[in-house]
Amino acid sequence: MKISIGKRAYNIIRLLQKEYPHNKIALKFSDPLELMVSTILSAQCTDERVNKVTKILFKKYKSVKDYANADFKEFQRDIKPTGFYKNKAKNIINASQQIIKRFNKKIPQTMQELTTLPGIGRKTANIILTFAFGKIEGIVVDTHVIRLSKRLGLSKNNNPAKIEQDLIEIIPKNYWKDFSSLIMEHGRKICLARRPFCKWCILKHICPSFKVFSRITN
Repeated sequence: MKISIGKRAYNIIRLLQKEYPHNKIALKFSDPLELMVSTILSAQCTDERVNKVTKILFKKYKSVKDYANADFKEFQRDIKPTGFYKNKAKNIINASQQIIKRFNKKIPQTMQELTTLPGIGRKTANIILTFAFGKIEGIVVDTHVIRLSKRLGLSKNNNPAKIEQDLIEIIPKNYWKDFSSLIMEHGRKICLARRPFCKWCILKHICPSFKVFSRITN
């Protein structure tokens, strides 16, 4: 019997919770500012590489004022391994300057305010709100969530904003945070972009893409 898309989403969450009982966001941070910086750096870069860069970066820049006053060329060198470092440096420095000027040195705690800052779109804002402040205003849609939502038959869209709306319609709000972090974890470990390990996937019996990918990868 064919199950509804909402039921499949619930089963996916339940199974992944058992598989990854201690799952959490992969980026390492100790406060909202560090998470903001890490998330901006994570664009087109692995979380593992970002964590290696920020391990040193966070010892050098400890406050929003430090980032706001950073030398542009020096800061580019500091974050160069994350890629697209010129644009990322510009966004982090400018965002920090605006946080000082407009928000009294505090990271904003609303979607509307966060998305007015350079380098912060809805995905980044959702990560900051969800994992730094515990405020759930949406579902984080990163590259893993985009890929797995389509493979698991939860969305047919390519646009992150439309994917988020599809997920919001089928997943109860109390599962939004868990869904994002669980899917990210599964995407990093099993459902890889180029070669998913379908043979060892806990979701293979409810995954619409299993038959297609298992022929290719197993």
